[in-house]
Amino acid sequence: MPDMAIVDADMMMNAPRGLTSASGIDAVSHALEAYASIMATDYTDGLAKQALQVLFEYLPRAYRSAATGVPDKEAREKMANAATMAGMAFANAFLGVMHSMAHKLGAYYHIPHGVANALMMDEVLLFNAKEAPTKMGTFPQYDHPHTLRRYAEIAETLGIDGKDDNEKLQGLIKKIDELKEAIEIKPTIRDYVPDEAEFLRTLDEMSEMAFDDQCTGANPRYPLISEIKQMYLNAYYGEHKDV
Repeated sequence: MPDMAIVDADMMMNAPRGLTSASGIDAVSHALEAYASIMATDYTDGLAKQALQVLFEYLPRAYRSAATGVPDKEAREKMANAATMAGMAFANAFLGVMHSMAHKLGAYYHIPHGVANALMMDEVLLFNAKEAPTKMGTFPQYDHPHTLRRYAEIAETLGIDGKDDNEKLQGLIKKIDELKEAIEIKPTIRDYVPDEAEFLRTLDEMSEMAFDDQCTGANPRYPLISEIKQMYLNAYYGEHKDV
């Protein structure tokens, strides 16, 4: 582990569009997973929520600056801070099954890590938000699932309203999808892995390896391998089926 990290936005001013997009949405995934983690604390919660507020505001600006070739100094500095805060959050609260699945997508199909997280993001939020999951986290902090409320708190932080927590969750997913579109991340795995037969051939192996990934243990809903497989299929075809 390093003794010190120097976060210098000057090093990021000319980052290309693809790197800006992938690393920016990766920071979003870090904050989302840290906030939902069974290891979350008051300290990591504050870092995660502040990071998300900044990311949703400044990532599109940073991406546009990369597209035009005109550096946006404020956006780049804000993104550097937000990515660091999200990193501090997940370094202490850890991550979840979104990263477990993204790790395997990246290993098998060379999809940039942040993009792989983005492809699984909607499915994992819907999976974790179930009020009565098949299995809770391995070391639950609470006597009942509470992840839907946690996601609703993130929605509230981002100014998303709704008549109940489910509506706020849907609003959060909509806002995430709008962000992905703004930074030109395609909506499905199939957009990046057009060989359907090859994807289906590796699906069982990827699902088992994602289950064994070190990040799975901190997920608030402990997944079955069959549930991971269904999330991959949903994300591949862009057709949500209940998990």
